[in-house]
Amino acid sequence: MVCDLQLRTATPEDLEWIHELRHRVYAQELGQHAPDPSGQLRDGLDGDNVYLVAARGAARIGFVSLTPPWLGRYGLEKYLMRDELPLLADDDLFEVRVLTVEPSWRATAAAPLLMYAALRWIAVRGGRRVVAMGRSELLDMYLAAGLRPVGRTVHSGAVTFEVLTGSVTELTRLAMDRYGTTLERLRSAVDWRLDVAFAPRPDGCEHGGASFTAIGTDFRNLHRRQRIVAADVLDAWFPPPPGVRAALAEDPAWAARTSPPTGAEGLLAEIATVRALPTETLAVGAGSSDLIFRAFGQWLTPESRVLLMDPGYGEYAHVTEKVIGCRVDRFRLRREDGWRIDPDRLSDAVRSGGYDLVVVVNPNNPTGRHAPVAELRSLIAAAPARTRWWIDEAYLGYVGLTESLADLAASDPRVVVCSSLSKMYALSGMRAAYLVAEPATAALLRRWTPPWPVSLPAQLAAVAALRDPAYYTDRWLRTHVLRRQLAAKLAGLGENVIVEEAVANFLTVNLPTGGPSAAQVVNECRRHDVYLRDLSPLSSRYQGRSVRIAVKDTAENARIVAAFHASLDELRPDPVSLVSAPRSVLAAGSAL
Repeated sequence: MVCDLQLRTATPEDLEWIHELRHRVYAQELGQHAPDPSGQLRDGLDGDNVYLVAARGAARIGFVSLTPPWLGRYGLEKYLMRDELPLLADDDLFEVRVLTVEPSWRATAAAPLLMYAALRWIAVRGGRRVVAMGRSELLDMYLAAGLRPVGRTVHSGAVTFEVLTGSVTELTRLAMDRYGTTLERLRSAVDWRLDVAFAPRPDGCEHGGASFTAIGTDFRNLHRRQRIVAADVLDAWFPPPPGVRAALAEDPAWAARTSPPTGAEGLLAEIATVRALPTETLAVGAGSSDLIFRAFGQWLTPESRVLLMDPGYGEYAHVTEKVIGCRVDRFRLRREDGWRIDPDRLSDAVRSGGYDLVVVVNPNNPTGRHAPVAELRSLIAAAPARTRWWIDEAYLGYVGLTESLADLAASDPRVVVCSSLSKMYALSGMRAAYLVAEPATAALLRRWTPPWPVSLPAQLAAVAALRDPAYYTDRWLRTHVLRRQLAAKLAGLGENVIVEEAVANFLTVNLPTGGPSAAQVVNECRRHDVYLRDLSPLSSRYQGRSVRIAVKDTAENARIVAAFHASLDELRPDPVSLVSAPRSVLAAGSAL
C-alpha cells in the first residue's frame, strides 16, 4: 500500500526526470535502446503524448504516457503497420505507453494506480478501447488488469513485448468489481490531482445534472437554487405558461394524494389532438429515458446490432452497451462537416451494417445540428426493411414541429419517434414524454407499461402545456435570440476559443490546445456557482476540450460569461512556465 501518493498530469519540471528515468530503465537496465551520452531517452511522440506522474512529496515515483487518437499516430506503428494491427484504425483507441516506476517503488501499488489513473483519464475523454505493449515478463500484471493479448509479439532491443488490448467499459467494470474495495481505501490516501473523478458513477454513466448536488439532493436547502446557474442540463430557461401553473396550483393537495388516470388517457387524447395522430399510435412514459429503457429492453438483446451517432446523447450508449450489452457501432460525425449528418455516407453505413436499430437525435444533442426531415425520409426509405429507426425529437420545437417524422412513425413499422415534454415545454421536473409508432408496436409497448406511468401533477401540467402553443412558439423564438447573444459574448473570450452555435437551446465552446482542459474549466466555473457540461466522456472527437452550455435568461447568461472568463484567467499558465516548458507539456494541455 502507498499512502500520500500524488497522481497528477506532468508539469514542465517532470519532463527532464521522465527522460532520465526512461534512459535508466530502457537503455541501461533493460537494453531496449542504446545508451545515450546525454543520459536521457526521448521519443518521437514526446511532443504530443500526455504524461501522468505518481509522486510522494518531492520524490517522483513513476509515470505512464498516453497517446490519444486525435494525434493520428501511435507508438506501436514503429513496429506494426495498420494492416497488421487493424485496431489501430479505431477512432476511439488510446495507446498506453511506457508505464515506468522507480526500482525502489516497484513492489508498491504505484504501478497499478498509474494504470488505473490512465484508465480513468481515457474513459472521461470518450475512449472506448486501449492498446498497450506489455513486457512479456510482466504479462500477468496486465492480464490481472483485464488486458488481453491480440496475438502479436514485438521485439525491441533485448526486450520482448506482447501487444494487448481491452475495452474501456470492461476494464472499468473489472477494476471496480475486483479492486473496488482497495480503490475505495486508496481514495482517501491518494492526492488525486487529475482533472477526472477518482471513480466512475455506480451505473457507469455520466448523466449530467451535477448542479443539483450544489442545491442538495436531500431537498433541505432548496433556497440554494437561487444562486446556482444550472447550465449543465438542458432545462428550459423560461417557466411553463400561466395555464400550467394554474393547473398545478388549483388544488395541489388533491393532485398530490390522488392516483392519476391509470393509462394517462386524457394526456394521450390531448397529444393525439394536438399532433393530429391516432391515439392507438401513442405510448407515454415518465420522460424519454423511461421510454428508451422500456422500448430498447423489449426490442434488443446482446446479439442486436445498433448504430449510434457520434457525438450523440450518452444515454443511448449507456442503455445499448452497458445495460443490454448490444453490439454497438458509431457513425462518426465530423467537425469539418459542421457535425452534420452526411446522408449518403449514413445510407451506405446502414445498408452495409446489418443493423437492428439506428438512433438519430434530431436536433442532435450535444452538437445541436438538425437533419432536414426530407433527408431522413429518404434515408429511411432506402434502408433495409429489417432496420428500425428511433428518432428522438426532444429539441424539435426549436426548429419547428413541421420537421417531425411522427406521421411516418404512425404508419411505418420501421420508425419510432420519441418526443419529450421536458426540455421544449419547461416541464423537466414533471417527467412526461410520448412516443409514436405504428399501432401494433405502440400496443406492445403499452402492454409493457405499468399502470399510472405518469404522475397526476405531470399529466395536468402536460395537458395544459399542449393547449398553449402560442406561448411556447414565442419562447422558442426568444431562445434563438438569447443563444446568439450568449455566443457573441463567449466568442470574445479569446481568438483561440471557438463557439459552435446550432439550432437548439445550447451551444458548445471549444478550448484551444495548450490551455486548460474542459474538465478544469467546468470545475473552476463551479467555484462561481455556474455549472456547465464537459462533453469529453461522450466522444473522443471532443479531445477533452469542449464544454456544452445551456441557454439561460439574460442575467444568468451574463453570469456564465463572467464565470467562464474568470476561470480561464485563473487557469492560464504562468507566462514564465510557458516560455520554459517543453512542447510536450504544452501539447498535453493539462499541466496542473
